[in-house]
This record gives sequence, C-alpha cells and structure tokens, in this order.
Amino acid sequence: MRLLMIFPHPDDEVYGASGTIMDFVQAGETVGLVTLTRGEAGRTLGLADSPEALGRLREVELRACLDVLGLQVHEHLNFPDKYLKDQPFEPLVEVALSALQRHRPQTLLTFPPNGSNGHPDHVTTHRAVKAAWDRLPEGERPELWYYAGPAPEQPDLLAEYLPPNVQRDVSHHITRKLQAIACHRTQALSTVDFIRKFPQRIIQETFHRVAPPSSGDEAPQH
Repeated sequence: MRLLMIFPHPDDEVYGASGTIMDFVQAGETVGLVTLTRGEAGRTLGLADSPEALGRLREVELRACLDVLGLQVHEHLNFPDKYLKDQPFEPLVEVALSALQRHRPQTLLTFPPNGSNGHPDHVTTHRAVKAAWDRLPEGERPELWYYAGPAPEQPDLLAEYLPPNVQRDVSHHITRKLQAIACHRTQALSTVDFIRKFPQRIIQETFHRVAPPSSGDEAPQH
C-alpha cells in the first residue's frame, strides 16, 4: 500500500489530501483509509434529525467522496464520536497498529500533535496513531506524515506546530477535488471556512514528514 490514512471523522481525508490520493491512485498505487467514527456528533445543517441519522448520512457522503477519489481500501469503524478522548485509549492504538501490520503502507498520514485545529478527536487520533507507529520495529515503520498548514495564531496550537516540509501541487485535480469535497454536504460550513481561510490548500497540499525515506530520496512532488 502506497498510502494509509487514519482519521477520526468522515471528511478528514478530503480537504488536505484528496489531490495526493488521486495522484497515487492514477499512478496505479493502492491507497487506504481508516475512519474511526461516523461523525454523528457533528452539525446536521437540517439534513438529519438525530445523531444516529447524521452518522448514517455521513457514511453515505464518505462513500460517495471515496468513489470520486478512486480510493481502493476503506475501513469504517464505529467508535463514539463524542469524544474520542473520553474513550479507552488502548483500543484506538490497537486498531491503528492492526491496520499498519495488515496493510504495511509505505506512508502513514494522520493529524499532527496539535490536531491541526486543536479538535480533541484530532489530537486523540494523533496520539493513538503515533503510539501504534512507535510500537512497530524500527525497520518496519512507514514514513510518517502529518497534515501541515500555515502556522496558527493561537499560542496553544503554535506550541506543538510542525511546519510543512512536503508540498504537492495538485492543481491538475482541482475539479475532482472540489467534487469530492462537495460530497460531504453536511460539512458545507466547514468547506466554506476552509476555502475562506486556506484557499491555497485547494491546489497545494502540504505535509510534515517525520520520518524521511531510508534511501534519502525526496517525497514525490507534482
């Protein structure tokens, strides 16, 4: 597997990595995603009348998004969405470790230590995935990538900020990327906020690579 992503919610895969996913898929490489929750604690925007209905709707949205992206391997789990930080930690680590051992990806992508925006589910996912990665024998660890945007203004987020050191031009995928984003109808406000705050990240996907390739080669850029 070229790339394995582990994220807490439906839609966490699409804003920051969908162009990269499409690059790898079009190159004939396998991309996988583990989604830990169904996102039932999110905003409904009037599209669902209960958390359970919202979770079902977001699952449908995610399947539509992944069809657009062409992503081949998806595991959708059912951890409670509110909040992961209040759930037992070890089962999260075990899920991440199992995925790493089964799929043996070249690259693992998740949230950075500050969760990108401080969201407690993002932070908890980072901690669990990093703990699983640490448990692998050193020679079996994939490259570890985190989402990495511009430096945040909030002091608490800045303290654990990791700057981008991998940048990928995905402007050639802009039409399909926007189509994939739009599959997440319940996240329309998040979409508007993302485009308003980070318009450049629609065509430039940036990551912080923790573990460089053993060959010393740079990560692929387009």
